[in-house]
Amino acid sequence: MAFSGALTLTDLNDFLTPSQACIKPVEQVNEPQEIIEPGAATTEIVIDSRGSYYEVSANGVSTNTSSKGTERKLQQAQISLNDCLACSGCITSAESVLITLQSHTEVLNFLDSNPPISTPGHKIPVLSIAPQSLASLAASLSSSSGSPVSLRQILRRVRAFSTRILGFEHVYDITFARHIALLEHTQEFFERKNGNGKLPMLASACPGWICYAEKAHSEMLPFIARTKSPQQVMGTLVKSWFGNRWGVQPDQIYHVSVMPCYDKKLEASRQDFYNDLYSTRDVDCVITTGELELMMRDKGWDLSQTVENEGISDVDTEIPELLSHPGTSSGSYLHSLINSITTSHSSPVDLTIKSIRTSDYEEFTLRARDTGEVLFKGAKCYGFRNLQNVVRKVGREAGVQVGRGAAGRLVGMRAKKRGGEDEKGYDYVEVMACPGGCVNGGGQLKPIAQAAGQKEDEQGFTRTWEESGVQMPVPGEDSAMQGAKWGNREWTKEVERVYWHDLPTPPPSPGCHDRDLETPFVCGDRLAAQVKMDLCHPTDGSVDGSWGSIMDEEAETRRRELFRTQYRAVESEVVGLAVKW
Repeated sequence: MAFSGALTLTDLNDFLTPSQACIKPVEQVNEPQEIIEPGAATTEIVIDSRGSYYEVSANGVSTNTSSKGTERKLQQAQISLNDCLACSGCITSAESVLITLQSHTEVLNFLDSNPPISTPGHKIPVLSIAPQSLASLAASLSSSSGSPVSLRQILRRVRAFSTRILGFEHVYDITFARHIALLEHTQEFFERKNGNGKLPMLASACPGWICYAEKAHSEMLPFIARTKSPQQVMGTLVKSWFGNRWGVQPDQIYHVSVMPCYDKKLEASRQDFYNDLYSTRDVDCVITTGELELMMRDKGWDLSQTVENEGISDVDTEIPELLSHPGTSSGSYLHSLINSITTSHSSPVDLTIKSIRTSDYEEFTLRARDTGEVLFKGAKCYGFRNLQNVVRKVGREAGVQVGRGAAGRLVGMRAKKRGGEDEKGYDYVEVMACPGGCVNGGGQLKPIAQAAGQKEDEQGFTRTWEESGVQMPVPGEDSAMQGAKWGNREWTKEVERVYWHDLPTPPPSPGCHDRDLETPFVCGDRLAAQVKMDLCHPTDGSVDGSWGSIMDEEAETRRRELFRTQYRAVESEVVGLAVKW
């Protein structure tokens, strides 16, 4: 897996803090050298004109007897996934490490070694893909071919590639899982509103934000929603619900998820999403959009080639396909709450939107039209720069001392009283670590690189990109390879535009009850309620067929186990000042 060139020192939006307290042990493999002068160093590090690092003996003798000459080229450090999860002072962007157990190579190795269907050891390979990844592939293909391509067309072509070439048996998009996550998310918000939890509630779908909060702001953990992300809800559906329908155990399914974010690899690897009974994870492997595109190119698959019936809705799918949730391209968590409050309020309401600096930080206020009472106040916060301000604001309004590191703690201080309705504190914040949201995730495809011939990095140093592990496209070739620049705003807007194009938008008040005529959105509500019944096994026969209906205590406990999770503070045991360089 090549090291991504997306993260640079100038990408401060996605940079937390350098790790001076790394727990990765260092093994000394060189023979001890005789020190001629007490206190003198026996070796020194030299950087050549290409940016490569070499260890050179200070006395002209090589430090490695098997190497040629008097210098030894130093290799890039590799950090495993377990090392990354154990560390408490690193950057959260997982593209800064080489995750060897969560890569497309691992997927290919499994598919090659998976026994035939007729044998007992066969596992059912299942692929689920995020709509943001579909949008990235569609935008890249549209920009290179000059003709627009819809998400449905890309989904059909990805399904054809995955089933015909790779050997997957089932391919789904995760919008139905997101639909269930939004229903449970709304349910949890109203539980907190009624006193069963702390407000404001903070979104929990972004693993970069969760990782950051656990390591640097543990005082924020009580405010973070417990609802699982769409990726993990999809894992529950695949391993539990689909597994029951297919008549197989969870460990007889291999679930691969395609996501726009590297941090999703870390999320899938959390111990909370591991089934101890069957020794399997809800999501076995996560690959990024870029890795999927790389697999297509390696296998010679042309994504621009059409497949049969790619523009027609598939009515025979097991779950609704490409459900759209109006609001944001990062999941519409805030807007789903606004829509729920609006539809449930007895009188008309008015929504006002206020931009704080940029479109990545906006406030939404819902007022009763007749009385002017503030019914709800929320915010959309994307990017770590804005996130810091929101953390301080939430801490101040909730009476919580914001810690500067993982030792942040709750204190018994009183929140400042503010007069006026306009100063009402937040009820909810949709938090995403990436500026621009999920469509601008670090694992997305980048525009065709114009920097392929660029020999200097952004700090002015000469770089040989290939030796640094960055794969660059060849100028003039028709390739959607990732470039060295991440966070292009114009490109993000283009992916956003493609994301919303040609998606079936649900009606505001669906009144259709004929299953032959019902919309995908109504079908999603009905099937979500069926999933809840199938997995939670309520004993009360009077429970209605809606997601928000309250079941018996045992069924509600099962519901929380299936669709909610928990968080824990990660305390650093290493003092940065004690690190020896």
